[in-house]
Amino acid sequence: MQSFWLHLNSTPVSDATVALEARRRAHVVLNAWEGGLLRKLKAANPAIEVYVYKDLSSTRSYACRAGVDDRFLPAGVGYCSVRGTKPEWFLRDQGGKELAFSGYEGHWQMDVGNPDYRKAWVNGVLADARSSGFDGVFLDNALFSCDTYHPGVCPARYPDNASFQQAYKGMLAEVGKALGAAGLSTVANLSNARLHAGAWEAYTEFLDGGFDEWWLSFSDTELLQEYPEGWSRQVSQVTAGEASGRTTWVQPHFGAGNQKAFRYALASLFLVTGGGAAIAEVAHVDGYAGPTPWHPEYDWYLGHPAGAYRKVVDNVYRRDFTCGVVLVNANRTGSPEVEVQLQRTYKNHEGAPVDSVRLSGTSGVVLRANC
Repeated sequence: MQSFWLHLNSTPVSDATVALEARRRAHVVLNAWEGGLLRKLKAANPAIEVYVYKDLSSTRSYACRAGVDDRFLPAGVGYCSVRGTKPEWFLRDQGGKELAFSGYEGHWQMDVGNPDYRKAWVNGVLADARSSGFDGVFLDNALFSCDTYHPGVCPARYPDNASFQQAYKGMLAEVGKALGAAGLSTVANLSNARLHAGAWEAYTEFLDGGFDEWWLSFSDTELLQEYPEGWSRQVSQVTAGEASGRTTWVQPHFGAGNQKAFRYALASLFLVTGGGAAIAEVAHVDGYAGPTPWHPEYDWYLGHPAGAYRKVVDNVYRRDFTCGVVLVNANRTGSPEVEVQLQRTYKNHEGAPVDSVRLSGTSGVVLRANC
């Protein structure tokens, strides 16, 4: 199973950590100013894919000092360079007030539907990525709801989700084409895509992959069950991505040692991935400092899938492999346990032999066979 590392808080990284994580992570995301760390990772493992973080949707006033934008930016355009010259790039509410991100100081929302903003964003990102040698670009905040970051208030130019999403499709089409032509891979943060039918596929059409920031586990106790916008909507993102040759990164949220949440997320991913997806949990919102925990299960060998997953009983699913089996109960938390007979003996997470398992709601299990 592949895993990734979002190192976005600019914390120091030791050479020992670089050597270890470069070997076992498939993808790493860094800030534009971390070219030194990029070079260390690539020296330790030339095959690792390293992406530069860039926000699609905002410019950051904190990245401007004494009227001059920082050399390397977390966004595509500098706040100071556009503050007085491009007022039309700043999105505004119905009363003409510029929209800022609630809870994120210094984030000013930009108009992704503006052709000049799109071009400037692409040019700025290409300059940063090329100067440091990044393999790709991580596009944060590919948004779906017009009132994201300012609940109940939509931009005057995009008063509903349909017009808002249309602007993003245009932005992503232009960005994906330009960055792809430059040899850069693109993965976008598509948080909450499951709430909008067809949105994941519509946005990733122009990209090399998508990242789901809130995947199946939202906290230690909030695990996503099956319902129209629930479990199956999220796992289908992986299926859709791999069917079209795209990668999917999934990020469940839970604290260290929460085996139920971890196994639910991991088993659900094993149900649908053919090897193109990657997983890494986070314990706290925006906790993007050191590498996320590495689990022994990431190194387990299950062999080859014997087909797609299938339903055992309502909302309980199974997928067989030549050297293992995966089961998920996507019924609500607290629902009655379901017992599944396995038809052969496997080893559970603790290494004990089992020929049946009992699964509570929102739980999963990955079992190995002797191969």
